[in-house]
Parts: sequence; structure tokens; C-alpha cells
Amino acid sequence: MVQRVAPGEIAVIDHEDLDGVSAEALVTAEVGGVVNAARSISGRYPNMGPIRLLEAGIPLVDSVGPLLLQKVREGDELRLDGDRVYAGDRLVGVGIRQSTATIRASMGEAQLRLADRFESFARNTVDYMQREHELLFGGSGLPPLVHDLANRPVLVVVRGYNYKEDLAVLRPYIRDVRPVLLGVDGGADALIEAGYTPDLILGDMDSVSDEALSFAGPPRRRWFRRSRPTELVLHAYRDGHAPGRERLQALGVPFRVVEAAGTSEDAAFLLAHEKGAETIVAVGSHGNLREFLDKGREGMSSTFLVRLRVGEILMDAKGVSRVYSPRIRTRDAFLLVAAAVVAIAAVVVVSPPLRLYVSQLVEQFRQWLFDLKELL
Repeated sequence: MVQRVAPGEIAVIDHEDLDGVSAEALVTAEVGGVVNAARSISGRYPNMGPIRLLEAGIPLVDSVGPLLLQKVREGDELRLDGDRVYAGDRLVGVGIRQSTATIRASMGEAQLRLADRFESFARNTVDYMQREHELLFGGSGLPPLVHDLANRPVLVVVRGYNYKEDLAVLRPYIRDVRPVLLGVDGGADALIEAGYTPDLILGDMDSVSDEALSFAGPPRRRWFRRSRPTELVLHAYRDGHAPGRERLQALGVPFRVVEAAGTSEDAAFLLAHEKGAETIVAVGSHGNLREFLDKGREGMSSTFLVRLRVGEILMDAKGVSRVYSPRIRTRDAFLLVAAAVVAIAAVVVVSPPLRLYVSQLVEQFRQWLFDLKELL
């Protein structure tokens, strides 16, 4: 939806416990308001999405109810009046107009329930380990790849927390090290927006654009990346169901399938690890417990466990920027020296005193060579 919404339009969503990443996407889209059919903060845990919207000055009308989605269609002209939602002059919903004070009060109450939420998170982690131990510890079900990841650095991009800032900081690293670029769903579009072509795209293909998927077609000649097509890996559930399968088949692009119970982010980390990657650099992924809980999915416990599994080669983008020092390439140094020489020559040509001075230096050098010959 955020790829279609225009600045100033009202976004109608049905998203209980709105997480920070989704809210940031709405802020970036510059929506004029958000109407949520569900509760933006249920009290299960202190999710960061609602406060992010209000801090950006975006009005939030909450708990309008699921019937709203049947009363309005995309393209309808909506307006907000307090806690009321109108389509033209017709009242289509009444909710709760949230404020910074009400959201902070709800977050305070949710903070008291955080211990219960953590216990549920831990139980889900153990359950995932029991169900997916063959994938976690043996790489069972991972497809073969055209791209060789063995002993190569892999950059995994998720369109999550601060992904744009991380990609900007990593530009020298990407330029010098040339890692394999793996975009997780919308992370592929993040790479393209930053000027790169993803080598691999892995996900259920629900939030990646057709433009990104088109890179899996015939090879394209682009000066900033090699011409090998992008490789697609479709994330399917354990029962074989994959929501994006029909989309890829309709586009006519080749793809492989990986079945995993966790998230696409988990599958990307495990794929890189089991294919022998030297290092995995994570951009926009979940890095701490609060971010895992903020995502609000039971499956996020799998992400926590997967990070432990691949931890020996996993680095966060912010850590790479602290330990990696860009090196000066020979070509860059040569161009710098050549530019300086050309600039000096241009100054000499346009300045008669400097031309005279250079002529005298040349004559003195010739005289020195003549005297050296006489001595020999």
C-alpha cells in the first residue's frame, strides 16, 4: 500500500500493534493521516509504531472496526474530523483519536505486561527449534544456487530499521569488497534505490516491486553491476503454500523455492550461512529484543534463534562501518595525480611568467646534463 499511496492521502489499514517499521514506511510516504480498523496498540507490549506517527505529526484514528474496509475503496476521498471518518459527506466510521498522551499511557500499561510477552517469545523460540532443527543445523531444504556464496561476503538487506542510513554508510564497503547483494522482499527495492542490482532476492514476494523482479529476466548491461541475472528464491511455508508463486509464474521469471516456518529474513541468513558465506552483513534487520517484540509476530522468535545460529559470521551494518576503513584504490590515486598535473600544466600555459620560469628550469636541467657528460 505504501508504494501506491500519494503524499497527503489517508491510509486505511488493519494492523493491530502497529510496529515501528510499518509506521516509518507511512511517515516516509508522507500520508496525511492513518485510520486503523484494529487497535494500534493492544497493550500486549509497548510497540513503537503509534508514537512514531504522532511524532511525525500524522493524525491517527484507531479501532474503527473491520466494517470500514467494506465501506471504503481505494481512491475514495476521505477526511478526518476528530474521531470520525467521512467519505465525502457520508460518515463511514468512528474510532479513537489518539494523542501522544494516550499512546504513552498505553505504552506504560504495556510495559507492565512485557514479562508475559517475553515468556511467550521464549516458548515460541523453543518450539521453532524443535520443528526446524534439520534446517537450522543441517541446511535441509535449501535450494542450489547459480551464484557461488562460498568464501564470499554477503550483504543481506531488509527494508527495516534505518536501512537507508545503513546502506549509505556501507557505500565504500560495497564498492571495495563487492559482496553478494541479497535483498529480502522489499530489501531488493532498497538496493535498487541506492544504485545497486541485487544478486539474489529471497522472500514471499509480497512487497517487492515488479521492477526488482524484472532483473531476474534476460541479462541487462549495467555499468554498476555485472550482467548476470538476479536469482529469485521464493519463500514458502512448510505445507508448500507460497503466496507469491502465482505472481512469479505470471511474470514468467525463473525462481527456486525454499520451505521454512520462520520469516524470509531467517531463510536469507540460513541460506548464506549454509552456502559457505565468509561473512554476513545485515542491513535493516532486527538487532535487539525490543525490535523482535516490536515486530509483533510469533515467528520473530525464529529470527532470534537464527541469529544465534549464524552469529559467528554475522555482523550488523553499523558495526561494519565502525571497523572498516575504506582503502584508496590505485586507479583513484592515479586519477588524482593526473588531474593535479593537468591543472598545473594549464596554469603554466596561460601564465607568461610561469612559462618563462619553466623554460629557465628546463635550460638549467639541460646544462646540468651537459656538465655531467663532460665529467664522465
